[in-house]
Amino acid sequence: MKIITDKQKAREFLTRSNVESEATPALKAGIKQMFGKEMSLEQTVQHIINDVRKDGDKALFELTAKIDGVHLSGLEVSKDEIAAAYDVIDDELLGALELAAQRIRAFHEVQKRSSRTDFMDDELGQLVFPLGRVGLYAPGGKASYPSTVLMTAIPAKVAEVSEIVVTTPPAKDGSIIPAILVAADIAGVDKIYKVGGAQAVAAMAYGTKSIPKVDKICGPGNIFVTLAKKMVYGSVDIDGIQGPTETIVLADDSANPLYCALDLLAQAEHDEMASAIMITDSKTLADNVVIQINRQLETLERSRIAKEAMKRNGAIIVVDKIDDAVELANTYAPEHLCLTVADPEFCMSKITNSGGIFIGESSPEGVGDYTAGPSHVMPTSGTARWSSPLSVDDFLRTSNVIAIQEHSLREIGHAAAIIARAEGLTAHAKAVEARLQGLEDKSEQGQG
Repeated sequence: MKIITDKQKAREFLTRSNVESEATPALKAGIKQMFGKEMSLEQTVQHIINDVRKDGDKALFELTAKIDGVHLSGLEVSKDEIAAAYDVIDDELLGALELAAQRIRAFHEVQKRSSRTDFMDDELGQLVFPLGRVGLYAPGGKASYPSTVLMTAIPAKVAEVSEIVVTTPPAKDGSIIPAILVAADIAGVDKIYKVGGAQAVAAMAYGTKSIPKVDKICGPGNIFVTLAKKMVYGSVDIDGIQGPTETIVLADDSANPLYCALDLLAQAEHDEMASAIMITDSKTLADNVVIQINRQLETLERSRIAKEAMKRNGAIIVVDKIDDAVELANTYAPEHLCLTVADPEFCMSKITNSGGIFIGESSPEGVGDYTAGPSHVMPTSGTARWSSPLSVDDFLRTSNVIAIQEHSLREIGHAAAIIARAEGLTAHAKAVEARLQGLEDKSEQGQG
């Protein structure tokens, strides 16, 4: 793992590339074989979306066979399949999922809002409504994430969304990973469908005979899923464009090198494109963390993936002082920021850009991923500069309520008419002025 000591080089390393995604040669060859012509990733995803919009379920069956090599007889997961999943999964895993669900639910219950919020003299306010139907995507490729089902479905359930549907890729035999089914059932998901990739996103965005159109799509996925979410946005809402996962471990000489190494590796094992970065003011710590990384790499099931991620996007940056480390972290705006420093409150007071902040060595990001409580769906790719982790608010919408009383109209109506006329909108002005005149006439009649 490379160690960077030059601040300018560190800034360059932390500058994300905005280059459009490009398919690998192997992926290009696969696309040509499947669709009979050369296409970019964007063209491929648009082709899939168009097929689903045109042919609905027929396209879903054909694309699942073509892309996943799975020939399905139906798309919806049956209640019997869900019940059977409980018999398959380990009791310890079931207990862990139930514990996680309890904590996720408890955290998000605090975020609930009143159905009506009044701001000024009962004249102005907001009505708060849950979304009607949301679609959640659960990945099933290089790794499956029942935790993500809990982290997306439970906030939606707490928001009282009327219907929650999940799409997830089927295995070669047409089954769904049992832990995914159990997590969805624990979270209160209404329906689960055996379809993945861009075709799943298109189905939820536009609807088919089997899969209903939703109001919002949430959940991470591969590059095809991410591009599909980007393309259907506007026809449907989305939670965001999630890029590869990322962590910055901000540490000083008080940090445990083993803990730092494992936190970095925990990020790197997700995906070859994951970013695992440490920023420290201690060269000694940096050297010891590299030693621990090399030792621990050999013990991981996903060692190959972690090694590739470390090679591509991993680094330890050594700075002169912790202030510099905080500055670099804010510039990068990471999805996860782990503070393993002697004075975390000092750093906290200066942190402005991060999806989630993990304070102290007893708050590893791994606990945040599973059982802490807050949703682990967080902004990536620098979007933490303006966006927030998934919450109950993501599944609510509001309507402004304006109920102006007569005395207030007398105070603000004339100014409204002046602005309307300045914009050339005469009818706007007249609509207000007519009411002001009516109030004036009413007042004179009362005096008479």
